[in-house]
Amino acid sequence: MPKLTVHDRKGNKVGTLNVEAEDFASSINKQLLHDAVVMYQANQRQGSHKTKSRGEVAGTTKKMYRQKGTGNARAGSRRSGVRRGGGHIFAIKPRDYSYRLPRKALQLATRMAFASKVQDDELVVIDDLKFDAPKTKDMAQVIKNLGCDGSSLLVTTAEHDVNVYKSARNIAKVSVSRASDLNALNLLSSRRVLITKAAIEALKAKAGGNGSSASTSDGEE
Repeated sequence: MPKLTVHDRKGNKVGTLNVEAEDFASSINKQLLHDAVVMYQANQRQGSHKTKSRGEVAGTTKKMYRQKGTGNARAGSRRSGVRRGGGHIFAIKPRDYSYRLPRKALQLATRMAFASKVQDDELVVIDDLKFDAPKTKDMAQVIKNLGCDGSSLLVTTAEHDVNVYKSARNIAKVSVSRASDLNALNLLSSRRVLITKAAIEALKAKAGGNGSSASTSDGEE
C-alpha cells in the first residue's frame, strides 16, 4: 500500500500514513468532476448584469422623419436598437445562474477530486498545524519548509481553526478549509493540498465507512 510521508512544521519526516486513491474513490470520472466544478462556478456568479432595452433608454419617442418621400429607409424612434445611443435589441436582464446537482453526485465528486490529489502526489501531510495566535510570518515559513510555496495551496484542517485561517488569509494563492467543507472546486482549483494528519484520517474513515466506491455515500459536498 502506498505510504504518504508525514512532516512536521520544519519539513522533517516524522512518520508515514497508509493512504491510496482507492480509499476515497474506486475510479475517477472526469465528466462528473467537470459537471461539479461548472455547477460550483455557476453558483458563484452574481448574475447582476443588465443593459437597457429601447423602452428604458432616455430619449424622445418622436418619429425621426416622415414615413415616405425622403428616399431613406423608414425609421421610428432614436431609441431604436440599430442607432447609436439606442437600447439593446435583446437586452440583458439580471438572472440567477445557480442550480444543483444531486447531493450524492457532489459527494462522490468531492471524494474523486481528493483521490486525484493522492494519485497525482499533490498531497502534503503535516502532523499538526496549530498557532497560539495568528501569525502570517509563521504560516509562510511552514509553507516554505514543506516546499509548498510558489503555487496555489489549499490548507485543510480537521476542524475550523481561527488562528490557522487568520495566519494564511493574507498569503497569496493560499486558501484554508476544514475537511468537512471540501468540495470538487476548491480541491481542483489548488495545485497542492496541505492537510493535517487528523484531517486526512477523518476523511479516510468517513469514506471507508460509507463505501468509497458507492455513489450513495454521504461524504461532504
